[in-house]
Amino acid sequence: MSTRADHLKAAQARLQEGDFAAGLAEAEALLADAHDDGEALYVAAVALRYLDRTAEAQVMLERLRAAMPEFGRAWQEEGHLARARGDIHAAIAAYDRATRLNPALVASWRMLAELQQGRAAAAARAQADRIAALPRELLAVLNHLSEGRLLRAEEICRHYLRQNQRDVEGMRLLAQIGIKLGILDDAEFLLESAADFAPDNMQVRLDYIDVLRRRQKFALAQEQAEALYQREPDNPLFQSHLAIESMQIGDYERAFALFDSVLAKLPRDSATLTSRGHALKTTGRQEEAIASYREAIAAAPAHGDAWYALANLKTYRFSEDEIAAMERMVMQGDLAFADRVHLSFALGKAHEDGKSFEKSFHHYEEGNRLKRAQTRYDADAMSEELAKQHEVCTRELFARHNGAGHDAADPIFIVGLPRAGSTLLEQILASHSQVDGTLELPNILALAHRLRGRKAGQSNYPQVLHELSGKQLAQFGKDYLTNTAIHRQGAPFFIDKMPNNFRHIGLIHLILPNAKIIDARRAPMDCCFSGFKQLFAEGQEFTYGLTEIGRYYSDYVDLMAHWDEVLPEGRVLRVLHEDLLDDPDGQIRRLLDHCGLEFEDACLDFHRTDRAVRTASSEQVRQPINRTGQDAWVPYEPWLGELKHALGDKL
Repeated sequence: MSTRADHLKAAQARLQEGDFAAGLAEAEALLADAHDDGEALYVAAVALRYLDRTAEAQVMLERLRAAMPEFGRAWQEEGHLARARGDIHAAIAAYDRATRLNPALVASWRMLAELQQGRAAAAARAQADRIAALPRELLAVLNHLSEGRLLRAEEICRHYLRQNQRDVEGMRLLAQIGIKLGILDDAEFLLESAADFAPDNMQVRLDYIDVLRRRQKFALAQEQAEALYQREPDNPLFQSHLAIESMQIGDYERAFALFDSVLAKLPRDSATLTSRGHALKTTGRQEEAIASYREAIAAAPAHGDAWYALANLKTYRFSEDEIAAMERMVMQGDLAFADRVHLSFALGKAHEDGKSFEKSFHHYEEGNRLKRAQTRYDADAMSEELAKQHEVCTRELFARHNGAGHDAADPIFIVGLPRAGSTLLEQILASHSQVDGTLELPNILALAHRLRGRKAGQSNYPQVLHELSGKQLAQFGKDYLTNTAIHRQGAPFFIDKMPNNFRHIGLIHLILPNAKIIDARRAPMDCCFSGFKQLFAEGQEFTYGLTEIGRYYSDYVDLMAHWDEVLPEGRVLRVLHEDLLDDPDGQIRRLLDHCGLEFEDACLDFHRTDRAVRTASSEQVRQPINRTGQDAWVPYEPWLGELKHALGDKL
């Protein structure tokens, strides 16, 4: 029996043979069963172009971009169609977008070289020659990486590097694959080695800085950025990178000075103006942040990041003129994907504030639809992953390892779903003299990922927990404390506020049996709809659909009930957001008791605590406790049937 892969291979073979009608027929047969099959849509679009059925090819491309909005070859085809009809400006724009999404598209680089003039043409020609000169294996890796086929890209790249162990570009590409797969320790090692082999390769050094930041090794990332800056102190790119890394280590004065240096040379650089706005927001200088974001928009009206940054303040209110400007932009067919996403979420917030809830929901849903198409989140796979924790992490496992692990009591883990009130709990605890607030630390997630093993398509985690010795568990706990020390300021306790750590409470208990664990929980409809409205910087893919987020919440509640059942009584403290609103004094004292902390008045006056807050709730936790977000879903109830169905009995 023929599979999808067989039909697709046959369709591609027909195109290569020049039998475009047969290739189209094969693609259409696939699309009859799966109307959003991206590869089949692409084959159909190419076949239709060669058959001179350009109007149908255009429709097929629109379907393809809806299914796979960041598919570079779709934009390359768009360029071919525009060039065929003589629209050179549109062709250049399409080829340019194709190369940004997939740098391996040599044909697009060559078209840019042919259609442009001067420096732009020369740069495109040089890039085309550079890509064409890559070993065919690395060209394939770059193509698979750009189109999201990470495991295939990894397989080819590892095979290539076994024969070419010091190939810097191969190491860099394998590191990029590692970053996308979340294997950051391997990526860091590869890029550190590549930087040693080729110290003058600026792309390698910039990638190295990026992975260090992702690993939250901020001091080392800043050191690397400083080294680049010292090479060329007047280079705006190096100034910008050093500014961003200076922000990460809390040196905001240096960051602002560097941003000003960039803007002195490039006064209308929207990216720098937006980054400066983020720094101002993080430090609580909201009015100055707003001014910087608005400058970015004035410089580049379609710069969606700045529009969404205003919306994400939660306290900003858009004017009618601003709303109209955003509405016009989202109607533009050539708007970049990221800008369309940002503007959709910003418009959702703008219309919500104006109580135009149907319009608001339309824009929120459109932003989420785009993100779903980009992320390809699999709710079934997530449910299966969480179910394994039920099966493997048994009462017997924890009893067998009783007394194992590292005995430190320093960490306080706050877990749950995003938008459930975890930042508020963190701000309350970080206001205590004995507690350091840190960040959403990736260390537990990284350890869980490492325990999965490297075999493609298979995972050793959590089953491997049964195979670990007490000595290994203690070492993991010790390593966690060592690796997180950089975020501490000297207090006896510190907070790790990574919400997704709820998936790994069993692992946390085994390696750090004396750590405190707090479950920040919010009413299901409030929590889920708040997540649906939020565009996250990265991760949290489950939030981009009503069904997906409802299922995730339900799975989370079930898993937390499992931890309550198999772990010692009282191991996890559950703090309901609604209880905190009703009785802040009582709940704060309960929270402090669980952490073994004496009561301090500063915890009640948490909104006066002066500290950098980097989550979406940064402005909200600088205000006293209030009910602003409670029942925000109610006006949207007519459109939330999917969410209610997914939540089921959790309602």
